[in-house]
Amino acid sequence: MHDFLLQWEILWPALLSGLLVLATHVPLGQAVLQRGIIFLDLAIAQIAAFGLVIATTLGVGEHAAHTEWLQQGIAVTAAVSGAMLLYQLRRFSAGVQEALIGILFILAATGSILLLAQDPHGGERLKDMLVGQILWVQVQDLFGVALLYAVVLAIWFGLRERSGDWVFYPLFAVTITFSTQLVGVYLVFASLIIPALATRGQRHALRSAYLLGGCGYLLGLVLSALLDLPAGAAIAWCLAGAALVWFVGCFGEPLPDQE
Repeated sequence: MHDFLLQWEILWPALLSGLLVLATHVPLGQAVLQRGIIFLDLAIAQIAAFGLVIATTLGVGEHAAHTEWLQQGIAVTAAVSGAMLLYQLRRFSAGVQEALIGILFILAATGSILLLAQDPHGGERLKDMLVGQILWVQVQDLFGVALLYAVVLAIWFGLRERSGDWVFYPLFAVTITFSTQLVGVYLVFASLIIPALATRGQRHALRSAYLLGGCGYLLGLVLSALLDLPAGAAIAWCLAGAALVWFVGCFGEPLPDQE
């Protein structure tokens, strides 16, 4: 227990970063489910990661802290460009959109592999982008992200109705870009889809999804510390476990019938 208390100094910034991710990903995940294009977030997250790989390959942001904004700019530009391309494809049927999203995902994923093929640390970089390094997050790293997420939430809840459907795509892309760097592609997908799906169609769905997601992150971090497990993978499984308990337990309600 003493060792766990010492580890808590590392875990609480990770938990805070997870709660920040959930703050934006829960409402955005609900929107993804409403649109019926589930793998949109995976594709955009992979495109954002591809942008980061491009920036890294070019040597941007590695040796000077003041050039890090350029690395972020490349990643955001890649993600927003991909998102707006997907927005232009919305006139196609859902099946065609899913196929095109899958193609973009594959191209971005394999593009990252090709660019990192000659990098001696390429495998580790790819692993970090997919699984994330949430335990390495420092509190000072979260101030800028928190401000950005506050702006995203203000636009989402305050201006979305007046701005039109298109605003979802750039907001989604920018959010996913920074979340991928915090928690990795896998946790981005899990945070978007699992809480939103488990609480879909329920009363107070937004509040319930936030609670479920927070419990999943907390339990995953605690188990990773106690059992010496990879934090990102443990959180993903705990999110799924919490969702299952929520769905079949006393707080759950049946998912709505097929539309």
